[in-house]
Amino acid sequence: MIKFLDLTAQYKSIKKEIDTAIKRVLDDANFIGGKGVQELEKEVAKFCGVKYAIGVNSGTDALFLSLKSLGIGPGDEIITTPFTFIATAGVIANCGAKPIFVDIDPNTFNINSSKIEKAITKKTRVILPVHLFGQMADMTVIMRIARKHNLCVVEDAAQAIGAEYKGKKAGAIGDLGCFSFFPSKNLGAYGDGGMIITNKKKLAEKIRLLKNHGSSPKEKYLNLSIGTNSRLDALQAAILRVKLRYLSRWSEERAERASYYSKKLKRVEDIITPLTESKRNHIFHQYTIRTKSRDKLRKYLEEKGIPTMIYYPLSLHLQPAFKYLNYKEGNFPEAERVAKEVLSLPIYPELRKKRQNFIIKKIIDFYKKEKKNFNSKRGKT
Repeated sequence: MIKFLDLTAQYKSIKKEIDTAIKRVLDDANFIGGKGVQELEKEVAKFCGVKYAIGVNSGTDALFLSLKSLGIGPGDEIITTPFTFIATAGVIANCGAKPIFVDIDPNTFNINSSKIEKAITKKTRVILPVHLFGQMADMTVIMRIARKHNLCVVEDAAQAIGAEYKGKKAGAIGDLGCFSFFPSKNLGAYGDGGMIITNKKKLAEKIRLLKNHGSSPKEKYLNLSIGTNSRLDALQAAILRVKLRYLSRWSEERAERASYYSKKLKRVEDIITPLTESKRNHIFHQYTIRTKSRDKLRKYLEEKGIPTMIYYPLSLHLQPAFKYLNYKEGNFPEAERVAKEVLSLPIYPELRKKRQNFIIKKIIDFYKKEKKNFNSKRGKT
């Protein structure tokens, strides 16, 4: 049976190390914070090439606390993409600020940097690009715009840990970078988890306060600000420390499988395979094709025992939750078009070539069948 993501196979490949790490935490009985979390923070900071990393309890909280550390609140506007998971815009709204959407580049699915500047107003405080599916947005242009208009940049790198742009890691270019350790991510925990990275000491210190009820690090029960409970627990940190050692290799193996898909599928007329822009290292959190026959293809593959996913079927500006923003269909045509055409195929290091070939064959078979039916109907008219 083919799985969309086989976390069981991943666990089996590193079972001894994972079990040992978990047992050590259980023996120590130190479940919140502690040395293990601190060591993970140091290791992630080193991996990303930044000074500071702060563990939190989810990728959503990583975004939320990043915005709170910048003082974002009512009356502020944050520029982001409408083609992403709802958490990206949800945290903006939960800060009391207003999401301002900018259409995407249909080739990369990331925010179209050439359209950002037109969306800036006197209320704009932050640009929040999303490095979707494992490929980074155009950070050179985004940072240039941000500096010109005195704006901060928060990178939503939830799907892109280890991805690179001109030699710099995802999350390390803007003021703050945010990761998710949700189990399905390339670096996934066995529950929720997240992390914020930065080179700015003051922001790091502020986030450490905010994530722990605003509590003073020096005096117990002395609260210096209004914060929240967003701590990364020691069990998740132990698991992530093991997995981090394999992340670069896993990313390479994902890229190999992505390349094989593209090689075999690029000749299929109705399929657009993923584009990797120059000077970027794509880690393929998802391998996402575009096809106008998306729904029919998905149903056909499901019948053949091949799972797929749609990320994302409805652009955020059309979601009922954001109805109050008064966006309408047609406001962001590229995001809307992509939402009707994207289909993500199984991709993970443990995906065997035999199973990948089966997936490819069934996709090609589908289009041969579609072409035959089309020619048959045309011949009758």
